[in-house]
Amino acid sequence: MVINATYLAQRTRSSVNWSDAKQRVLTSYRDWIRSAPEVQTMYGLSIPVSKLRTRIRQEFERHRYVNDLSVADMLIAKSHQEYQETLNYWKQLSHLLKYFRPEEDPRARLPKDFLSGFLEGRN
Repeated sequence: MVINATYLAQRTRSSVNWSDAKQRVLTSYRDWIRSAPEVQTMYGLSIPVSKLRTRIRQEFERHRYVNDLSVADMLIAKSHQEYQETLNYWKQLSHLLKYFRPEEDPRARLPKDFLSGFLEGRN
């Protein structure tokens, strides 16, 4: 499969109002959810598709209560940029696994305080 640099490319635009932004967010969310099985096979992930979809939902839920339209537009643009980079295989496996570090490696959690992190040898 030949990857074209403009595959999945979109022009950045601003939302007219909140209903327009909501529609764009839902479209982006649906694109991510539908592409989860493809991402799993492309990157050879040992994570089930259900966990991929759960993590995608968590990322969208993290920004659920954004009140500024310009911030929402920026988040939509970043989401589409990540989507394009992921499906064009411009990312490496480690870039995707950073979203799953607590599930993949229990030691990836931040230490409770400075001293315990220092004694563990974490930076």
